[in-house]
Amino acid sequence: MRTYLLLEYQLVDDYLERRASLRAEHLGLAGEAHARGELALAGALTEPVDRAVLVWSTDDRSIVESFVAADPYVREGLVTSWTIRPWNEVLS
Repeated sequence: MRTYLLLEYQLVDDYLERRASLRAEHLGLAGEAHARGELALAGALTEPVDRAVLVWSTDDRSIVESFVAADPYVREGLVTSWTIRPWNEVLS
C-alpha cells in the first residue's frame, strides 16, 4: 500500500475563459513535477468544471505546497481555495 497526497483546487466560475494565458506555465510546472516522479496524475473535473484534482506520489506536504505557491492558477485567482489530504491506495 502506498500513500499519496491529493491536492484539490476549487475553481472560479469563469476558469475555462481565464486559464488560456496561464496554461503553459501551469502545465510546465505540472510536467516538471511529473518528470521528477512527484505528480502521478492531474486534471479538472467536468460537468461542471469547478474543481481540479492533482494526485501526488509523495507524503511530503512541502512538495505539494511549493507547487501551489508557484502555480499561476493560484497566483492569478483562478483557484478560490485548495486542500491537501492524504490518500491511501487500496488498488492500483
